[in-house]
Amino acid sequence: MGPGPGRQYDRGRGSPRTAAGRLNIFEFTLLVWLGSLAAGLLGSLTGLGGGIVIVPLLALGFGVDLRYAVGASLVSVIATSSGAAAAYVREGFSNLRVGMFLEIATTLGGLLGAYLAGWIGTGAIAVIFGLALLHSAWLAGRPRHEIEDRGPPDPLATRLRLNGTFPSLDGPRSYQVRAVKTGFTLMFGAGVLSGLLGIGSGALKVLAMDQVMRLPFKVSTTTSNFMIGVTAAAGAGVYLKRGYIDPGLAMPVMLGVLVGALAGSRLLMAARTRVLRRIFSLVVAALAVEMIYKGLTGGI
Repeated sequence: MGPGPGRQYDRGRGSPRTAAGRLNIFEFTLLVWLGSLAAGLLGSLTGLGGGIVIVPLLALGFGVDLRYAVGASLVSVIATSSGAAAAYVREGFSNLRVGMFLEIATTLGGLLGAYLAGWIGTGAIAVIFGLALLHSAWLAGRPRHEIEDRGPPDPLATRLRLNGTFPSLDGPRSYQVRAVKTGFTLMFGAGVLSGLLGIGSGALKVLAMDQVMRLPFKVSTTTSNFMIGVTAAAGAGVYLKRGYIDPGLAMPVMLGVLVGALAGSRLLMAARTRVLRRIFSLVVAALAVEMIYKGLTGGI
């Protein structure tokens, strides 16, 4: 078990009233909600799940203990998935068969990551977090030219009926899923990072489906939103048992992310993929540098 609920914000850096200056509880809660709303909007549009912003926001901006920040983030990730995934499924973007198949790997990885989090120091977790995000930002920022896929279909994808279509401005577009076995393996690693870092592993899921499995970017982001809730729930159960989920912190985070996720789902259809990639890359890179610095200097 971790520190009691009254100490989750205090690692020598003050209570919620002082962690972000001289804030009272109402001001602290309001600011956390507003930051979570922005995180949910970004997470919904890019498939990040919101946690990629929530953890640095709470740990760096408000002085919340990293493990409690991860716990609140996992709860918010579940809310993001529930809020945005329903809209994406209804509109025909998400590939449900791909999501359900890959969840086998991410759930097992999420349980392992949550277990490891109890044995790894917060500084090391912060550095791992930053390195994972920095690599994600580099991959997302690389230009990718859309080319017509004329190669033979992946036999396993055909057998599992993973290929599909998604709506576009020119009507339904079909696509074929590639490298199913490689993608499944990468999803296990994404699940480990989800349980360890509380990010929902949306960043790595999107990259794996987009770069390796060759799904269209909007299909990757929407399928990621569908998947991350199950992955986060697996890790959140472990954090809850260890006492690292505090309702007073998790509630405004969850509500803010949920509102942002619902707003993002309405904006995705008209969003430009190139813009989404730039937002993805810039935000993730900035947070990565800050987390690595704080982890190495003992500031988290």
